[in-house]
Amino acid sequence: MGLGVLDDKKLQHVPGTATLEDLDELNAGAPRHGNVKHSKDGTILVPQPSDDPRDPLNWPLWRRDLITCILCLLSVIASTLSPLLAANTLTLTLYFQVSFTDIALLTGYHLLGVGLAGFIFVASARVWGKRHLYILGTVIIIISSAWGGASGKGGQFAPPSQSHGLYRSLLAARFFQGVGLAPFEALVNASVGDLYFVHERGKRMALSNLSLFGGAFFTPVIVGKLTHTLGWQWSFYLLAIFSAAMLPLVILFVPETTYVRDDRLNTDIVTTSNAEHFKTGHELQASSGTSSRDDTVHPVEARGPAKLFSKENMMPFNGRHTNESFFKLLLRPFPLFFHPGILWACLIQGTLIGWTVLIGIVLAAIMLGPPLFFNEVETGYMYTGAFIGALLGFAIAGLTSDSSVKWMTRRNGGVYEPEFRMLLVIPQLVFGCAGLYGFGITANNTWRYGWFWPDFFFALEVMGMVLGAVASALYIVDAHRDIAVEGFTCLLVFKNIFSFGLTFSGYGWLVNAGIRPVFMAISSVQVVICCLTVLMYVFGKRNRSFFARHDILRMLNLR
Repeated sequence: MGLGVLDDKKLQHVPGTATLEDLDELNAGAPRHGNVKHSKDGTILVPQPSDDPRDPLNWPLWRRDLITCILCLLSVIASTLSPLLAANTLTLTLYFQVSFTDIALLTGYHLLGVGLAGFIFVASARVWGKRHLYILGTVIIIISSAWGGASGKGGQFAPPSQSHGLYRSLLAARFFQGVGLAPFEALVNASVGDLYFVHERGKRMALSNLSLFGGAFFTPVIVGKLTHTLGWQWSFYLLAIFSAAMLPLVILFVPETTYVRDDRLNTDIVTTSNAEHFKTGHELQASSGTSSRDDTVHPVEARGPAKLFSKENMMPFNGRHTNESFFKLLLRPFPLFFHPGILWACLIQGTLIGWTVLIGIVLAAIMLGPPLFFNEVETGYMYTGAFIGALLGFAIAGLTSDSSVKWMTRRNGGVYEPEFRMLLVIPQLVFGCAGLYGFGITANNTWRYGWFWPDFFFALEVMGMVLGAVASALYIVDAHRDIAVEGFTCLLVFKNIFSFGLTFSGYGWLVNAGIRPVFMAISSVQVVICCLTVLMYVFGKRNRSFFARHDILRMLNLR
């Protein structure tokens, strides 16, 4: 038992487990395991890079970080789509002459578009890679955002004879905005797994999740003021403009990150013995058909990368990455909902995101009514707490995700277990659940608590949400990298369908049952979900071993 993680007795090497004893700088000069490849600071590289300059792991770190930054910027823009109308509830209710629930459904159908498109896009990513989907998603966001803005005819109210048609037009535009967002929600974290070694992923995964969540919570802060000054239509037009400005950067600087590496080099997901796991560099190269060289002396960053503006990099597609059927791949995420590791990640990330959507539904109603009587600009400013919470969650995850793993790996005799990533659930439990309980108590009685305390607890809830999102994303990439894309699809579908359901019933639920009882119930549910992590941590390695030996996808003829 390594730090509470039960050992497996069936396999000598369980997929996901990696030997990273060289993370300990004191051992940097110790004898190596043959000629396995190391970074400049002596860390064993997991997975092992090939000798192919097209392998993303062979690209210079600055280039990999440039790709990640561009994808993160696009994620920021794309993430603003979900809460785009959060501060404009009253304006849109009056403009289209519809109910609060109808306005909530503008967000709900947007989330439905994300969830449904995720299945198709992920299967496409498996076959043809991710680059074409990043380009397609950006183009769809540009078109659908311009469409959404054009659904407003100007003026304070829509013409009565046209209000229903204009509302349906905006609803359709919101759905397609969700389709455009899907590649960034589903694939950016997987691209981080493509581009970085295990010991490099923590900060980048935290950044990619901050991009999705930080942008989502900063948007309402400025949209209320923007709507008051320019009209709600310009929130859509500006998104179209910013997305159009990013499109050339995607085309020029974001090449395909998917790379099919020899199985023996994927030392984090093989099921061979430890002896084979640490083949010498010459043996690894012989098995992959490359020339022999001593990679202990020359770190991977020293290799010459593929040309930045080569014809191959400029093409949306560079061939198939698998011979598997597209339609078979389309079905692959469904059985993974029964995989304990994937289901745990869905619950840890998806439920707290759903509760955040529920807070967004109730926030406008609370602040616009008595005793506060906020206008929409002031209601938008209430998301400042959520944005600060996202930043603090990112800071905690970025500072602790890799350092805690290195510390635990050293304590575990140099053996890394993906379950070490679950340590981030502890602050998620503390901050996220405290935020839910606190918001329910204070938002239920704004006569006594005013606006500050609901906003404060909203910040704590979002902080916990970001920590949970980072923990679940890192665990999927590190423990199940071979099905990471499908795993992220399950996360995307679960959180968006769950949130879509809350937009249908959330407002009525809160009106009928009351804010405090509802939030006491969901807070307690979230505590139970976080506590399930203890079981997943203890039995996670045995779970990985079981599903390596009993491949659910192979049994269903989906692999």
